[in-house]
Amino acid sequence: MGVRHILFYRFCFIAILFWTYPGWSLQNQIWIYVDTEQQILTVYDGETPKDSFKNIAIGQAGTTLHKRQGDDKTQLGRYRITWVNHKSRFRTFYGINYPNIEDAKRALADGKITQSTADKIINAHLQHHTPSQYTGLGGMLGIHGLGRADPDIHKRVNWTHGCIALTNEQIDRLGKWVSIGTVVLIQ
Repeated sequence: MGVRHILFYRFCFIAILFWTYPGWSLQNQIWIYVDTEQQILTVYDGETPKDSFKNIAIGQAGTTLHKRQGDDKTQLGRYRITWVNHKSRFRTFYGINYPNIEDAKRALADGKITQSTADKIINAHLQHHTPSQYTGLGGMLGIHGLGRADPDIHKRVNWTHGCIALTNEQIDRLGKWVSIGTVVLIQ
């Protein structure tokens, strides 16, 4: 397949993505796409890819739409960066607003959380706050570097408890693109 075909398919994917998530604007917005299958994180400005990070690591147990505390899986979905820890043991940690409203509704329907817990998660989002990170759904998910972790392990296996991990050099480079509010789509 030629470069033109790849670019055409990438454009179609992005168009479908924004159609699937109403309210997203393609205009002048930096956002992150995490391809968990190809293990690539790409930074976009609208429809234009700006930077790409290969060989990322995800949760050691793979991905899910039904995350629960301690399952070591990376949650799929649409999130925003809502907090940053520049003094993390993983160098820099960009925390996302997991669980989101869809996660809460799905977990409530599956009987994994109570109505009270779902209401608290939903209300946090409606008030533009980070929801509780200490429910049965787990929390403290985000994008981070290695810190002092072993780079050789990072190259060989998915090793996180559900986060997206980059090398220290990659997380430093990502820092120039992201801020509080940056959309993160994990698929």
